[in-house]
Amino acid sequence: MTDRPRLTPAVANIRRAVRNALRGYAAEGDLVLVALSGGPDSLALAAGLAFEAPRAGLRAGAVIVDHQMQPGSAEVAQRAAQQARDLGLDPVVVETITVEDKGAGPEASARVARYDIIDQVKKRLGASWVVLGHTLDDQAETVLLGLARGSGGKSLHGMAVVNGYLVRPLLGIERQETHDACADQGLEPWLDPMNEDESFKRVRIRKTVMPTLEAELGPGIAQALARTATTLREDSETLDALALEWAQEIVDTDAEGRVTLDVGGLVTQPAALRQRICRIVAEQGFGVSLSRAHTMMVSALATEWRGQGPIDLPGITVERAEGRILFGAAGRGHEED
Repeated sequence: MTDRPRLTPAVANIRRAVRNALRGYAAEGDLVLVALSGGPDSLALAAGLAFEAPRAGLRAGAVIVDHQMQPGSAEVAQRAAQQARDLGLDPVVVETITVEDKGAGPEASARVARYDIIDQVKKRLGASWVVLGHTLDDQAETVLLGLARGSGGKSLHGMAVVNGYLVRPLLGIERQETHDACADQGLEPWLDPMNEDESFKRVRIRKTVMPTLEAELGPGIAQALARTATTLREDSETLDALALEWAQEIVDTDAEGRVTLDVGGLVTQPAALRQRICRIVAEQGFGVSLSRAHTMMVSALATEWRGQGPIDLPGITVERAEGRILFGAAGRGHEED
């Protein structure tokens, strides 16, 4: 790598994206870690962080996770660690993990294990933020995967730029720009062979579905999908905030410790808010995540009341009595309206 790499549009765009993503969140003296695989996306991000962090009064390090899922993974991890040190990142931590597939599939299992160990490293080092190298193309692929699942608007939100301590500065940057930025700075990224394995659904989307959509519908599909994700997320966050506000007005607790919802207050809400209020009660009151089908069944106790009995859902039982919707832990006794 040369001492002064060219400041090309790709390099400038990634630096700007890092700077903008951390602005308003990271405070002077914070330690920011980059989750580095050695691939083009995370390597370009690491270089951008190494440049921007000291100018913002931040400390910057890297965490590299060796999943041991491919031959030579230890060498790949050590090479990425050396690249991080060469960029001036410190501390640089390499963690080796064993991924156990408990039925979710290798991709999902590796992702869970990776985030778990990143969280541990973050706490151990006292880091404030962890930046991830997901790009606009990753966002578009995530939206398509959510659309295929058909699990409602929430599955189309894609990834948030900031989610807790996780920050994704490159969600507005196309994947090709990370390749260009690496080349412009003399960085040699590792090219993961799993990104060519079409047994993975995401790879098939990348290599087959997206090119087909571009060919048939014209260019800009990835950008359009990413914009859609942003719009849906903004709309959903607004509706969630309104639902929480209304839930606080109509939620109570009865003498038996059950969470109750006033039927009249629930009926007056638009369907989108009713669904969210029911979901909020289940999540915050019982730690239960309800599907859309579940929340529709619950809201029907208010909007389509015909004397129906209790509804048994995963972890909770919901029933109507004396003008209220009652949420109780599964296995409680039932009342009659």
